[in-house]
Amino acid sequence: MSPYLIIALIAVYFGVLLLVAHFTSRGADNDSFFTGNKKSPWYLVAFGMIGASLSGVTFISIPGWVGNPDNQFSYMQVVFGYLIGYIIVAYVLMPIYYRMNLTSIYSYLQERFGFYSHKTGAIFFLGSRLLGASIRLLLVANVLQLFLFDGLNVPFEVTVFLSIALIWVYTNKGGIKTIIWTDTLQTFFMIAAVLVMCYVIIGELDLREEGVISTIKNSPYSRIFFFDDWFEKNYFWKHFLGGIFIAIGMTGLDQDMMQKNLSCKNIKDAQKNMMSFAVILVFVNLIFLALGALLYIYAGKTGIGAGVSGDDLFATIAMNPKTGLFIGVLFLIGLIAAAYSSADSALTALTTSFSHDIFNFDKKSPAEQLKLRKNVHVFVSLLLLVIIIVLKYTTTMSAIGQIMFFAGFTYGPLIAMFFFGILSKRSLNDKLVPVMCLVAVGLTIVLWYFSAGGPGAVGTIENPTGVFGQYKIGFELIILNSLLTYASLFLISKKKVEALN
Repeated sequence: MSPYLIIALIAVYFGVLLLVAHFTSRGADNDSFFTGNKKSPWYLVAFGMIGASLSGVTFISIPGWVGNPDNQFSYMQVVFGYLIGYIIVAYVLMPIYYRMNLTSIYSYLQERFGFYSHKTGAIFFLGSRLLGASIRLLLVANVLQLFLFDGLNVPFEVTVFLSIALIWVYTNKGGIKTIIWTDTLQTFFMIAAVLVMCYVIIGELDLREEGVISTIKNSPYSRIFFFDDWFEKNYFWKHFLGGIFIAIGMTGLDQDMMQKNLSCKNIKDAQKNMMSFAVILVFVNLIFLALGALLYIYAGKTGIGAGVSGDDLFATIAMNPKTGLFIGVLFLIGLIAAAYSSADSALTALTTSFSHDIFNFDKKSPAEQLKLRKNVHVFVSLLLLVIIIVLKYTTTMSAIGQIMFFAGFTYGPLIAMFFFGILSKRSLNDKLVPVMCLVAVGLTIVLWYFSAGGPGAVGTIENPTGVFGQYKIGFELIILNSLLTYASLFLISKKKVEALN
């Protein structure tokens, strides 16, 4: 594909986003930036959240995931867990946020436990979201670099800078008010691209008469449930229970995702949004996995992309000249839409949390608030740039693997702190909260490191053993971290007659 055609596609795409931003940011103020004036239609929020939740990681990494015999469609086990997690978010966490009229959800920790708990929760979110957003943008930047900017002799660092600069431009004024609309548009592009891509590949494989479902079912990629060996990472209950905790942490306790929900008119609308989003997400993830199976079947039949797996598979097939221009264009549109629907909301959420949780936004004058918000928006953009460049040269794990791995360590303390406040009436020694959270994370890292499959496992490559014998820690890492943190908090707690809940 011509690099000039790719540039033209990107230019047109961002031109549309800037046009949307122009109309949605008219008369925007700080309230518009942070809460959308609490006038966002719930159905737009629900649809737009799909794109923000999936991101470029799902678009590229999930289809590549199915090629591993230990993976196949096992990600659906996690997705089923998400459903339960979203119900807990909708009917346990969100009523608290709305009742307290929060802009930053971590203000709950200030009211419930105190200053240090508030700052600890905010810092864990900021670390989590900075890493998550950086990994997502890195994935897209790598694809653009490989198929476009390398050929133009543009350095990777410039590619990343341009990507972040474009996001900054259309989110700078309208914030969440603009993102509700741009994410809706980008989610539509992403899902449309995937559906059309499936249709085209089905046609290329001539599967209409044979049956798509039966072909995928009879392929070596379609197994969903794994109950064979509870020592393995793909065991059903590890994935399912891990999915529940991941949904609570990465959605219900994530300022990025909750900021959209809190922009709805009231709690009823927000709950309708969350449950609609949860159901649709199940089917969308199933489509991505089906696309992955079709891509591997296509590679085996045509030789295009043969031998390639993981995050590289989709891009290799889509951008191959033999595949055709149409598929290449679809892939780029879907990839850009998936990546930036997640990155733009992350940038806004990070700006919100830094402003309210770290720099005491509410205590400043209106003029100081506006200046602070704009400066923080620039600061966060530059911080993302630095982290992406560092990750580029220090990581080799698949994008989905990196995100789930880091989430296990960073969202565990958030889950423990919030649910300690919700489930108990005990107070905490506020000053010791940061220490106990770090101790729990450190202990989790040690247990993971020396578990079977971890870097510190002993024994042969074929038969590694660790602190739990041959038991391998998978997505339940976040459960382990949450329980250890909860236990640590209990050690510094005491009975309290009244609590916020």
